[in-house]
Amino acid sequence: MHPLCKTRTRIEKANLMSSPVFPDTTTGAVAHDRLRALGVASLLVPGDAGYPAAIAGFNLRVAHRPDLVVAASSAADIAHAVRVAGELDLSVTVLGLGHGIQRVVDGGILITTTGLASVTVDPGQRTARVGAGTQWQAVLDAATPHGLAPLCGSSPLVGVVGYLLGGGVGPVARSYGFAADHVRELEVVTGTGDIVRADPTTDPELFWALRGGKHGLGIVTEVVLDLVPLATVFAGGLFFPASQARAVLQTWAEWSATVSDSVTTSVAVLRLPPLPHLPEPLRGQTVVHVRVAIVTDDADAAERIVAPLRAVGPRLIDAVTELPYAQIAMVHQDPTEPMPIVEGGALLSDLDADAVDALLAAAGPQADVPLVMVELRRLGGALGREPRHPNAVPGRDAAYSVFVIGAPVPELFPVLPGIIRGVLAALTPWRSPRSLPNFLGSANVAADYRGAWDPETRARLDAVRAAVDPRGVFGFDPEGVN
Repeated sequence: MHPLCKTRTRIEKANLMSSPVFPDTTTGAVAHDRLRALGVASLLVPGDAGYPAAIAGFNLRVAHRPDLVVAASSAADIAHAVRVAGELDLSVTVLGLGHGIQRVVDGGILITTTGLASVTVDPGQRTARVGAGTQWQAVLDAATPHGLAPLCGSSPLVGVVGYLLGGGVGPVARSYGFAADHVRELEVVTGTGDIVRADPTTDPELFWALRGGKHGLGIVTEVVLDLVPLATVFAGGLFFPASQARAVLQTWAEWSATVSDSVTTSVAVLRLPPLPHLPEPLRGQTVVHVRVAIVTDDADAAERIVAPLRAVGPRLIDAVTELPYAQIAMVHQDPTEPMPIVEGGALLSDLDADAVDALLAAAGPQADVPLVMVELRRLGGALGREPRHPNAVPGRDAAYSVFVIGAPVPELFPVLPGIIRGVLAALTPWRSPRSLPNFLGSANVAADYRGAWDPETRARLDAVRAAVDPRGVFGFDPEGVN
């Protein structure tokens, strides 16, 4: 478990969960009655007992205030909601299950998709048919008995669909590429309320856009994705003390630039609170966490690959070993419980010794900054190659990503975006012009979102959005997030 997943205090809960001032629900009431008449069973308006729980996402800093919540149990429910929204000039937003940024829903219709969650594995075809609202853990559980693995993210507790729409960089991504590269088909509700299929032969332009275009392209209700034959990985984490931060990061930067595509790796500077559930060597410490996942059947070869990292010096914890892929969450140990988050990210074209020094000066153990995590991920490998069916995933030519998370303290929220932007600015000489949508956050500026894709790809995505959502029901903002 991530060390900061239980740090909310009573004061924080009170600040985050206090009752918001709800908007006028007149239009929401009309939408409610129309959808009820159409047979949509589960509807919630402000004041209903289940409303607060229904609108709560992973990021507790975001307080939604929709006029109406549609707890969908079918694609037809979503299609009805989109059509009614169009008639009443209401916006439609889906509540994401992931850890990433969400814009605040203020009015309109909010759709939840957990009622569509399902997984069906076809071991012969090595595929999984996954309903919207499904978390990766359910796909892991269904695929593992067949010796198959989904290309999930570092946390199996995020939603499948949102992760895929943003590309998807997981613990074995350098070996297999973006998770979106392995999507075979999608079922989606468009902005006109139509339920359509998108695959390489049926609506190939929408198929291209959905895989990596992330926002404003429809509401995906089901996806068919490839599974890979992978039962075990040589993986885990090495924790080093803060005193070794520069040596670890410099060694990791040099080492990660030379490893083969079989190795996916990241490193993070973590500032840990003194919580009793943490292992004693980590409790209340600033540490450097090196993560490794090697796709190989040769444990001896894997040990030789990891040896240069271990040679840096004594580890507080050394947990790199052969793991069942079903335990892939042990590599990053991401948070498992909702928490308030302020974050920001960027892509890097290079990571030389000067870049490491710049990062350490801005956010290393000696810097007095209220940050939970500063993470670097090695990209490249299969992530840099176009899939069989090209898609809209940006950033394939980037070498590294950097992601920064602020301390979960409400009093600091006004200043955290500026602090995080300062860390990213320190890396300006090495930054790529592109971004990964899943690694952007509330600390990023509008240019980061709009500039995620090159101008040609961006124009092509805008054309698809205009075609599938001519009335702008999904409220896509080209200068921000949807």
